[in-house]
Amino acid sequence: MRRLILMIGFVAASLTLSAQEQQGDKLLLSLEQALQIALSENPTIKVADQQIEIKRYAKKGTYASLYPQIDATASYQRVIKKQTMSMDFGGQTQTIKVGSDNSFNGGIAMGMPVVNAQLWQSLKLSALDVELAVEKARSSRLDMVEQVTNAYYGVLLAKESHALFQRVYDNAVENNEIVKKKYDVGSVSEYDMVSSNVSVQNALPNVIESEYAVVLALWHLKALLGIDLDKNIDVAGSLMDYTSVLDKSYDISQLSLENNTTLKQLDMQEEMLQKAVKIQKLANVPSLSINAAYLYTALGNDGKFFKKEAWNPYSYAGLQLNIPIFAGSKRRAATREAQLNLSSLQLQRENAERQLRVGIIQYLNNMQSSVKKYYASAATVGQAQRSYDIAVKRYDVGRGTLVDIDNSQVALTQAELSRNQSIYNFLTAKVSLDKVLGNYEFENK
Repeated sequence: MRRLILMIGFVAASLTLSAQEQQGDKLLLSLEQALQIALSENPTIKVADQQIEIKRYAKKGTYASLYPQIDATASYQRVIKKQTMSMDFGGQTQTIKVGSDNSFNGGIAMGMPVVNAQLWQSLKLSALDVELAVEKARSSRLDMVEQVTNAYYGVLLAKESHALFQRVYDNAVENNEIVKKKYDVGSVSEYDMVSSNVSVQNALPNVIESEYAVVLALWHLKALLGIDLDKNIDVAGSLMDYTSVLDKSYDISQLSLENNTTLKQLDMQEEMLQKAVKIQKLANVPSLSINAAYLYTALGNDGKFFKKEAWNPYSYAGLQLNIPIFAGSKRRAATREAQLNLSSLQLQRENAERQLRVGIIQYLNNMQSSVKKYYASAATVGQAQRSYDIAVKRYDVGRGTLVDIDNSQVALTQAELSRNQSIYNFLTAKVSLDKVLGNYEFENK
């Protein structure tokens, strides 16, 4: 049953690859090209860039509060029942209905702040909000670089694993042909023939699974790049091309969190909260504004309302001073709330920096461990290859067994897989370290 499922997966993977090949030429990508595509086409990056524009427009809206606000106003009122007034004239009370059936008020009104400490402080807060949006966009790019780079290395690992299992399968087929020839002439037993067939069949599932793993890894990479999943792509190079970086040494005392995006965002948020505390305190400061208007008013009963003489101009200009006195401790509570938010954020930043430093140590340890495993497995690969070659020759001359060949093949496969995995683990740990340190540079989009 398991073999049937594997065969179905193999057919599905083959059909997928064939369909891709029929759709056009294969697009071969380097890591740099993949990053350029992702940073320009991925929807997450586009959303982050739009957030910057949103904050910039919000900042402009805040600065607009400094300029005069001019509005055209108009109002109309129809009196349903007029107000009645009773007046005493020489001891006699007379009742009079006052007012007009229609009233209209319309014109232009203007207002502008002259002294408003809260508003001025809010302008600084808006500027910081834009800077925070820019840093968040940078954080999105850091995340995208990490994901795309890891996906790229994942494709390389999947391809090399597939090539390794394909080579194991080809060796099993080649050895099986040799055993068949010997079996036909009666120089080997049926047991060797059956064992050789089993070795071929046992090697096939790994080929199928590794081929499908390559397809899935490429799909994952294409999804991150923001390109059509039906696009036929491939990655350039191999994991062995990156062995030169394994010898690079890292001094933890020289690694700085100065460019870490998480701490930068927390620093900006802390500064914003400090200004928020000031804004709440400035709510107790008097404010001064200018207001002016030029209006036309009209009062009249039906038939007179639309006559020219019913309309009269009315204008004024003045200063308005607001002095906060008492608001039921509302302003005090808001100030205290802002101070507690600031204190809480400072504690969060302290904890975040501690966790990041622990992460740096962990990534460095993983990298050092991967380097040691690489050199150990690289030395083993050479010996395992030699052992396999000797086992094949010994069997050819009748001094070895198929078990020796299978055992040496397994040892060689494990050594090569361990070597490739060590390179991959080193590279992914380095990518995570670079992200924490904020070492990536991006083109301006």
